[in-house]
Amino acid sequence: MKFTGTARYVATEDLMVAVNAAITLERPLLIKGEPGTGKTVLAQEIAQALDRPLIAWHIKSTTKAQQGLYEYDAVSRLRDSQLGDPKVGDIANYISKGKLWEAFETAGPPVLLIDEIDKADIEFPNDLLLELDRMEFHVYETRVTVTAVRRPVVIITSNNEKELPDAFLRRCFFHYIRFPDAETMERIVRVHYPDIRERLLGEALRVFFDLREIPGLKKRPSTSELLDWIKLLLAEDLPPEALRAKDVKTLLPPLYGALLKSEQDVHLLERLAFLARKEGR
Repeated sequence: MKFTGTARYVATEDLMVAVNAAITLERPLLIKGEPGTGKTVLAQEIAQALDRPLIAWHIKSTTKAQQGLYEYDAVSRLRDSQLGDPKVGDIANYISKGKLWEAFETAGPPVLLIDEIDKADIEFPNDLLLELDRMEFHVYETRVTVTAVRRPVVIITSNNEKELPDAFLRRCFFHYIRFPDAETMERIVRVHYPDIRERLLGEALRVFFDLREIPGLKKRPSTSELLDWIKLLLAEDLPPEALRAKDVKTLLPPLYGALLKSEQDVHLLERLAFLARKEGR
């Protein structure tokens, strides 16, 4: 079965090619792109399109690769032994399965999402090389080797916060999600808000893309923020005229808190609006 997008997810041709190539090669698909461009949602939609379960492993700065395999709770076993609990005789009672173990045991096979891998320390990707390559790992406490029933589809996302090791990159199929152009963005918005009026959509997209072009923005608004903003515009029943201005720099757009996420960017637009009004006198 080929991935061709879903009713809720507009996939470009090059993205569909990347997903299907990674599935054919049985390689992890490494997805990069601006925050808010749908990297995490992609894994959810692939699972839906292929009718497979989704297992998500969301990475934090403190996450260790071992946690994806299993964790052995030696402290609990020591406490139980002191209390005379009979279950201490079976060490398996103190081993918690990680997301990779769960994915390896799922006969589906599942879609395994390793989300924001660049949040972890630099050794994290290297520590998973062997397990992702061979699709197996050894549990030393029980002397058992866990092998994948069937190779899961592995989707790995990164926000480019740090470089990933070359050895890890060699084992992945890579795709960078380019920011959608105006035509693709219109399709994305219509998937979520099919009844939006043509004029309102046109004005909203104009303001959105004009905002993204302003030099000096600390964080340019993303696709997810545009969708939030349009949801608010529809809830407030704002007319297209409320968004219409000769230049986005002449005033802050209504409900701008959905688009701008830092005080520096708000102050930048306020200064630009002040200068534009001053020059217009």
